[in-house]
Amino acid sequence: MKMFLTSRPALALLLSLVFCTTSCKKELAPATAALPAETGVSLALAEYRKAAISQLSYALELQIPAEKAAPIAASERITFTLHHNEQPLQLDFKEESSLLHQLEVNGQLLPLDHRQEHIHIPTQALQPGTNTIDIRFTAGNLSLNRNEDYLYTLLVPDRARTLFPVFDQPNLKASFSLSLTVPEHWQALANGPLQDSTLHKGQKTYHFAPSDTISTYLFSFAAGRFEKLSRQVAGRSMHFYHRETDADKLRLSLNPIFQLHADALQFMEEYTGIPYPFQKFDFIALPDFQYGGMEHVGAIDYKASTLFLDAGATKDQEIGRANLIAHETAHMWFGDLVTMDWFNDVWMKEVFANFMADKISQQSLEGSNYGLKFLISHTPAAYGVDRTQGANPIRQPLENLQEAGSLYGAIIYHKAPIMMRQLERLMGEEALRQGLREYLSTYAYGNASWPQLIDILDAVTPLDLKAWNQVWVNEPGRPVFDWELRSSGDRITELLISQKAESGPDRLWPQYFDVALVYADTVLHYPVQMNQPQLRLKTIEGAKKPLYVLFNASGEGYGVFPVDTRNPATPFGLSDPVARASAYINLYENMLNGRSVAPRQLLDLYRSGLRQESEELNLKLLTEQMSDLYWRLLPAAERQALAPQLEEELWQAMRDNKDPNAKKLLFKAYQSMALSTEAKNRLYTLWESEKAPVGVVLTEDDYTALALALVLREYPAPSPILERQISRIPNPDRKKRLQFLSPALSKKAADRDAFFASLRDAANREKEAWVATALGYLHHPLRQETSRHYLLQSLELLEEIQQTGDIFFPYAWLQATFGAYTRPEADRLVRSFLEERPQYNPRLRAKILQAADGLFRAQQLLEAQNKP
Repeated sequence: MKMFLTSRPALALLLSLVFCTTSCKKELAPATAALPAETGVSLALAEYRKAAISQLSYALELQIPAEKAAPIAASERITFTLHHNEQPLQLDFKEESSLLHQLEVNGQLLPLDHRQEHIHIPTQALQPGTNTIDIRFTAGNLSLNRNEDYLYTLLVPDRARTLFPVFDQPNLKASFSLSLTVPEHWQALANGPLQDSTLHKGQKTYHFAPSDTISTYLFSFAAGRFEKLSRQVAGRSMHFYHRETDADKLRLSLNPIFQLHADALQFMEEYTGIPYPFQKFDFIALPDFQYGGMEHVGAIDYKASTLFLDAGATKDQEIGRANLIAHETAHMWFGDLVTMDWFNDVWMKEVFANFMADKISQQSLEGSNYGLKFLISHTPAAYGVDRTQGANPIRQPLENLQEAGSLYGAIIYHKAPIMMRQLERLMGEEALRQGLREYLSTYAYGNASWPQLIDILDAVTPLDLKAWNQVWVNEPGRPVFDWELRSSGDRITELLISQKAESGPDRLWPQYFDVALVYADTVLHYPVQMNQPQLRLKTIEGAKKPLYVLFNASGEGYGVFPVDTRNPATPFGLSDPVARASAYINLYENMLNGRSVAPRQLLDLYRSGLRQESEELNLKLLTEQMSDLYWRLLPAAERQALAPQLEEELWQAMRDNKDPNAKKLLFKAYQSMALSTEAKNRLYTLWESEKAPVGVVLTEDDYTALALALVLREYPAPSPILERQISRIPNPDRKKRLQFLSPALSKKAADRDAFFASLRDAANREKEAWVATALGYLHHPLRQETSRHYLLQSLELLEEIQQTGDIFFPYAWLQATFGAYTRPEADRLVRSFLEERPQYNPRLRAKILQAADGLFRAQQLLEAQNKP
């Protein structure tokens, strides 16, 4: 990436113009016009309350019965200092008014005025200075995630208000005290340290000390039948709660889990110069948690299956666990210690958590390839959204907090770290670190916006960040690069590189990448600083003509890089695994754009490399791309004809490979693409006997996946496969998951119809990960003839799903539904749905366009293949 030089005063003026939005206002004078009563938390309401309220604390008491459906009696006291009393105060509560029982303000009982998701408190009941609000209520259930013998809260981004009355905005940080009464055999975990507990008539009450000052979305507790483990690691006490019953997973996972947390904490303390800033550091593993993890202060939540690995774990799974732990730990500083002022900057906490996690994983995992891991983890995922008609910028406007969940996605989690890596390259590692340290110390225990961070970073670099920020952060999309090579004899005389926007108005992405000249015996790299629409790479002139040119060989660049088609098979011979991964990504992106390489041509190329690719992460990338080409971009008849040959190639590649993890990846690819009778018979024999192929380690989870694959293919087993697999599973949580999935895989269309119909009830969508998995099976290419009639109903449910589901679920719902479709009628249905609804929620419209992008491209590519 390349930045332009400018003077300091001019830069300050430019930055103030570019970055100063309503979300970065300083403390405001109280509004004179009455704030309207409207649903959600509007920006205007949030700004007024931020100016009016400080020194905020909550004391909560909840009584949780053993019965899942029984109501939860609750009370709270809210204490705060009021600076302005010109307007009635709105307290957020997104639940039925019938759940509110009594309101007392400063010792005075008041009638309950609850409308548009707010409790309205009149000015005459309030006073300048200290105020108290006492409320008796029944807790809301939407975000309590209640199960038969455990529950947990998940309140990001604006769901605290669905549980209890609260000033639910990130820049009104508060201390939370919690008393939790639960069945006596339950454990409990919260943000604050445990003060004491008491037993009374079969119930146990946990009293937690006041938490650190945190934003409302970080308030958390979990309770239920959990095992509690306590350890001292590197002088720090940690408590870990879990429900895992597999002895092998526990034996193999516990030491790494604790050690990875300790390593991440040590790195963050050293990098930031700030000791761990909170009272305690505990964490919990939850079955089928909605996300990989959630950074609650003092009580981090994790998806159990990501933490607990077994003997069959691949390097990718190990790296994923290490990266997840590092990500959530990094959040303690980026997001928890310093929190975004408003959720339009939610990406800030995620980009720095990911950015730090990549650095931490590089150190905590011996032998890990940082550059390869970064490239494969982030670039394909970022492209998956940024190439679509629904692409969004990293930083998005937000007028109401109820829309904040729609801001999350691959752009925040994957494009933003690429942007930060380019910024670090631009500024220098030490200058960026110096700026981040100042940012954390300046705004510790408070809130800050992206413009405020930019002001700090600007002070430690002489470079103009305006153009860089505008195109990288404030606008969506990616560039497409072209090239022209001229030569004389066997020498290069000129190489021209140009870039333009893939869609929309033309823009320039200032960035760094490299060009590699590949010869029979060596590879020469030439750095490129792309800071203009067309660049003449003078450093390359006079070099000997290569076998071929590889763009972005180091994987640092961002965009659709050209493919030199003169010798396309040679990427397998490159010694650098990062260069090979970059070549695979370039090939795939050019194929999707309909240039340089066709789908069948690329699939055949990858088939030739199955035995040549030696790096496990690359093999995973390669086989995932192969599966996509096979299922989505080959006509059905061609796929069926190719299946026996491709299956045998995968099986032989698995047998010949010496690496256990690579063998397992190849077996999984074989399982995914199996279509022939011979392949299905082989898979059934493996499942029925529970004997894996030689050198491959298969665990309970693998045999469950194998059973699901066989049932999807309607394998004629003598007895029901899923019933037998359920009987094999000892863990009750995993057993319930498979029972939930079973009707979605039924051979009977009526059973599948009934299952889909059940999803119209939000109560049946509570386990969102289960639902997304089930939808993937319902809409698998092998089932699309009978599943097409779910498509319109799925789209019609989307607005409700946004209201009732967690932040990633709307896109997960859409992706699981449309991700494998190639049929023209599906294409027409999506386009008609959007055309007929011109006023449709623009954020949901974008999600639909993102999820349907593969469908649109498949239609174009298949049409191109059918042309004479």
